Amino acid sequence: MNQKVRILIAKPGLDGHDRGAKVVAYALRDAGFEVIYLGLRQTPEQIVTTAIQESVDVIGLSILSGAHLPLTHKVLAKLKEKGGEGICVIVGGVIPEDDVQSLRDMGVKEVFTSRTGIEAIIETIKEDTRMRRRRDERGGEGLG
Repeated sequence: MNQKVRILIAKPGLDGHDRGAKVVAYALRDAGFEVIYLGLRQTPEQIVTTAIQESVDVIGLSILSGAHLPLTHKVLAKLKEKGGEGICVIVGGVIPEDDVQSLRDMGVKEVFTSRTGIEAIIETIKEDTRMRRRRDERGGEGLG
């Protein structure tokens, strides 16, 4: 990849713990990605506005509060509303296995739990970015 991949890491909602999100942000930065850490207690509107303004390739949502389904739905809806549906969204945190498929069905690329190694996150981002950039080079043809 010639162009550096830009990733926005955000903590939506009222969750007040961000250690895991910071660990992931630092690891992604160390892997060569450009990382923007938005911080705690962000609204879906703030996340999407920043993502579009910063021309990010990926939004990483870190959610420990149990509100992952409604918060993710709001972020995805705002992305669509503001023309950012081409941005890849990944979710990490305390996510019950029963909710993983619901998140994917909403449009989330991948869901990562605390048991996920950082290499899996890195590889998912690299592969998604490669597919999206190839599609864009072909003029948007195909789904990825």
